[in-house]
Amino acid sequence: MSAALSGAVDLSALKARADAARQQPSQPASTGEAGGQGDVSQGGVIDVTEATFQAEVIDRSLRQLVVVDLWADWCGPCKQLSPVLERLAGQSNGAWVLAKIDVDANPRIAQLFGVQGIPTVVAIAGGQPVDAFSGALPEPEIKKWLGSLLDVLKDKLPGMPEQEPVEEPEDPRFTEAEAAFERGDFAEAEAAYQRILDVEPANEQAKAALAQVRFSARAATAEPDAVARADADPADLDAQFAAADFELAENKVEDAFARLLAAVRRTAGEDRNRARVHLVGLFELFDPADERVAKARRDLASALF
Repeated sequence: MSAALSGAVDLSALKARADAARQQPSQPASTGEAGGQGDVSQGGVIDVTEATFQAEVIDRSLRQLVVVDLWADWCGPCKQLSPVLERLAGQSNGAWVLAKIDVDANPRIAQLFGVQGIPTVVAIAGGQPVDAFSGALPEPEIKKWLGSLLDVLKDKLPGMPEQEPVEEPEDPRFTEAEAAFERGDFAEAEAAYQRILDVEPANEQAKAALAQVRFSARAATAEPDAVARADADPADLDAQFAAADFELAENKVEDAFARLLAAVRRTAGEDRNRARVHLVGLFELFDPADERVAKARRDLASALF
């Protein structure tokens, strides 16, 4: 189980009931009676309440992976994440089901999971949580997370169908951008990703790709003496930015972050803001859960406030 929920979830009572149910002869799932499992024919998505949590989440998880989406109507990131999860559930061919739970309407479930913030997504298998994440992750990361779970669980849950690889149709907008990136035309790649974001401002895949393109364009012009020049003149912000980019390209992540944090601490006004913006731009190249990024974010908050 991931650190996101380690020690926060106690499903012991429900798990005990689920274990007892597992010892009983298999019965066809009811779809119309109270306490029965609901119809998931509509895209692999079900709305779950406190009254149906046992049947729809715990009992169902004995046969297939259940992904719990803890959300609320007022939560902006939830509105970005939920449609992605719903679409992926509809494409899963029954490998997993998405259980949507409104935390405002079902506070006891939120308390059960020890929810500290939303959106929170919890994977349930065999009657217990097996992994989780918080926040609106980019779609590629969610796919990778789901793929890893399904690979581990494929021989453990009897109701999981054999999965045939399904190739999603390529989005020609991304194909155009990726082709430009591969041939080193960073300006055209940036423009292509920006056109996507002009139409879909919340497209996380395009945002992440745009950050990568912009960094690659800068790193391509970084010179080997960038670090030496920056060390010789700490007041030269442009030199600090070039050196940080060079260090990051050399996989010296902590050095790059430390350099820009030092620049934030010794500057003020617009110069401080430029250093902050450059540093935050580097954060966007990493998984938000990366401990190096988390530490640097804490250090940045301390430097600013």
